[in-house]
Amino acid sequence: MAGTEHLAVRREGATLVLTLNRPEAKNALSLPMLVGLHDGWAEADADDSIRSIVFTGAGDTFCAGMDLKALAGNGMAGEQYRDRLKADPDLHWKAMLRHHRPRKPVIAAVEGYCVAGGTEMLQGTDIRVAGESATFGLFEVKRGLFPIGGSTVRLQRQIPRTHALEMLLTGRPYSAREAAGIGLIGHVVPDGTALAKALEIAEQVNACGPLAVEAVKASVYETAEMTESDGLAAELKRGWPVFDTADAKEGARAFAEKRPPVYKRE
Repeated sequence: MAGTEHLAVRREGATLVLTLNRPEAKNALSLPMLVGLHDGWAEADADDSIRSIVFTGAGDTFCAGMDLKALAGNGMAGEQYRDRLKADPDLHWKAMLRHHRPRKPVIAAVEGYCVAGGTEMLQGTDIRVAGESATFGLFEVKRGLFPIGGSTVRLQRQIPRTHALEMLLTGRPYSAREAAGIGLIGHVVPDGTALAKALEIAEQVNACGPLAVEAVKASVYETAEMTESDGLAAELKRGWPVFDTADAKEGARAFAEKRPPVYKRE
């Protein structure tokens, strides 16, 4: 496991936990953080023993967005990583899940502020849990900026357009309850318990057939913008081979024998 000074990486069984680790700056995005995220997503894709990812923030904040001091010209920490950006100019967009979708399910565990770039990265996750005092929002227009992390495209596909436009055009904050009400997040839990709930969901995912889980996730995103007939055809192409795997046979045997299945990705 890699990680950087601003991105902590650890394992919880079959779950990889990626933690934005710059609490003194409200986990504002930095170059070391982006490099760490990029490498974390890559590790999860490459390691078949990882079945899910939990994405969270250290301290009382998920992510307050871009480091505006750096944007204003005051420099950004982590100059030693500058060669990584030169080698891959798309690294930051992959890190922020704009230009990369991990194979494994990504579960967000949000406490405190998840705004601007935080809300943009949130839209690249699959399942979302938040503490009841969490705050969401896309504040870019209030600062004369554009939410270029994907929100003008993704948000209207994830929540009703009227809510997406209100969030994008007013730059106002949203409470966790309001965010859940419009469908931006799925669970609101007591403060301080979002990570525990996310890990609980991850364990439920990990108990399922990994080949089936990955195929289901891929099918959902692949067919999202297709017509129904095209989507159903793509679903068959993606899903039918799963039935011929050793994992599928193990699932059936375990059900018949009334025991937990032991999946081996075969």
